[in-house]
Amino acid sequence: MAELITAELVDLDLHGSDREEVTADLAKRLAGAGRVGDLDGFLADLREREAQMPTGIEGGIGIPHARSAHVTEPTLGFGRSESGVDFGASDGPAHLIFLIAAPEGGGDEHLTVLGALARRLMHQSFRQSLLDASDAESVVRLVREEVFGQ
Repeated sequence: MAELITAELVDLDLHGSDREEVTADLAKRLAGAGRVGDLDGFLADLREREAQMPTGIEGGIGIPHARSAHVTEPTLGFGRSESGVDFGASDGPAHLIFLIAAPEGGGDEHLTVLGALARRLMHQSFRQSLLDASDAESVVRLVREEVFGQ
């Protein structure tokens, strides 16, 4: 299995002004890496999931996620937005956005990833490290160490 997150799946300068734009930008990275076969189909699945319940959590975080037949392997994308994007959190816009993509027929890996990520994101020091990261490799290293213990 390929790494869950790689530098090519990280965008430290998202420019979208709403959740659909930024998730589309991140999803394009997943498609470019060969992890999403049908970008439009995956985006439709993401919109459907987001319509059920917003994926913003306190602390300036958005975690859009979906199971989709268009995902070829479990993947974690990451984006940082200086201006922030509304993902429905009660405390305001998200500056740190994690896109979790899971194959439709797969197990519950995405729930494990979601849980581990959410627990780690409760720590201000981890969030600040993500905000301060100077390059994509730093983000990948930080997520692997802090979230997955690698």
